[in-house]
Amino acid sequence: MNTHIDLRPVSVEQRTDGSGPRVLLLHGLAAADSVWERALPLLPDAYQLWTARLPWRTETIADWDAQPNLRGWLAQALAAVPDGPEVVVAHSMAANVLLDLLDQKQRGGVDALRRFGIRALVLVSPFYRSGGGEFDWSTISYYLNDFHLIMEEGIRAHSGGRFSEDVQRAMALRVRDRVGPYGWLRFFDLYLRTPSLDTGRVTVPTLVLAGETDFAARPEEGLALAGALPDATARVLPGCGHFPMLDAAEDFAAELSSFVHSTLSLPLQRGAAPLDALEPQR
Repeated sequence: MNTHIDLRPVSVEQRTDGSGPRVLLLHGLAAADSVWERALPLLPDAYQLWTARLPWRTETIADWDAQPNLRGWLAQALAAVPDGPEVVVAHSMAANVLLDLLDQKQRGGVDALRRFGIRALVLVSPFYRSGGGEFDWSTISYYLNDFHLIMEEGIRAHSGGRFSEDVQRAMALRVRDRVGPYGWLRFFDLYLRTPSLDTGRVTVPTLVLAGETDFAARPEEGLALAGALPDATARVLPGCGHFPMLDAAEDFAAELSSFVHSTLSLPLQRGAAPLDALEPQR
């Protein structure tokens, strides 16, 4: 049995070798690329599917918060896909890091979408508020004191509820402690900056997927984000929490496949530059 743990900050893995669009999936905070395992077999066989392992994943969560530029790490993942990903699927905090990257002015006037050849985005359970006035002390208290509940939700969704509530809570608190106060501040800083995003820079078709019962990134935030983007559609998946790709893998895969099909005009089937050159500049 292979027990090797890849400790590289960023790596990508090709999961299928289809001849269709290149699709890269990015996991959220304190998760891993295993978050996509239920949905991957349900996506069309023609897709060339890639998953990324990012610095804020479970194995390296204690170290990621010291990195000065999260969007630079995400740019590494995008650049690691040969010829670039045509569709990027980003969950939770990764969606916010991606939006932060797309919000930057690039050297030479070439934006990140064109640099990486991205033709479509799928933002899953993103955090978004349109105005600074929507953040108050109660919001900060909620996300600080109940941060472990998001971890607990992820453990429940991954395990299919096979752990007792006490075990889930204990595991969630351990993950929260590994994230630590600095990690939480990095997450919340991304959230706080969403009102200042220049959403007009996200010029490719975008699907925003939200879970109906998501208590972390509430569905109304996904709807608001879709409304702020130039070319976006929002879908709220019933009965899902913060992890719709686990709670309702078939519905999630169907929504993603339908969007890619209609956006890239594909048949529906079941089934590169150095990092410092990519460094975004204000």
